[in-house]
Amino acid sequence: MQVDTQAIVCSLRVHGEHGAVVRLLTPDHGLVAAYVRGARGRRLRPLLIPGNVVAARFRWRTENQLPQAEIELVHSRAPILSEPLPLAAVEWVTALVASALPERQPYPALYQGMAALLDAIEAAPSAKGWSGGLARFEQLLIAELGYEREEPASAQVLAALETSGDQLFRDVLSGPTRSLEDSRVRLVDRLRRALV
Repeated sequence: MQVDTQAIVCSLRVHGEHGAVVRLLTPDHGLVAAYVRGARGRRLRPLLIPGNVVAARFRWRTENQLPQAEIELVHSRAPILSEPLPLAAVEWVTALVASALPERQPYPALYQGMAALLDAIEAAPSAKGWSGGLARFEQLLIAELGYEREEPASAQVLAALETSGDQLFRDVLSGPTRSLEDSRVRLVDRLRRALV
């Protein structure tokens, strides 16, 4: 079986001497983990940065097999990753999606929401332009996974992020979440300073 699709890089885990298992969010196939040969090499390493948009060709023999993927860059987010606040936002959003979503279940609204949020982070001159989108994306993810969204105490962005963060760590995310919690705390602290 072969599938060609656009995807957003969410995470990368080293596998073997030169390869990696990359988790990619696709519009029609959801979150797909695939082995990428040469992922740690000079040519592919800059392409497989979380947040980048890639063209992926997945190949596998059976539905239960880990697919292999060939990757080509469509759009790089590298220019914004030198700034601490956009970097923290991209790291959080991609890690959240990679951790929360089940494999190979389509969530087209989440794909569109994530793509729009990453575009907003890239385009906005300050966090005021995209922080509300981050809160809405977290609420969308909670709803798409079947949980009833909790309403924040106020309409402020930080209150909305506090409410969705509590619900994400209580209801959605399971297993070891320490690195995710650290990532989110770092992001919210930076947002608090930027939005004052």
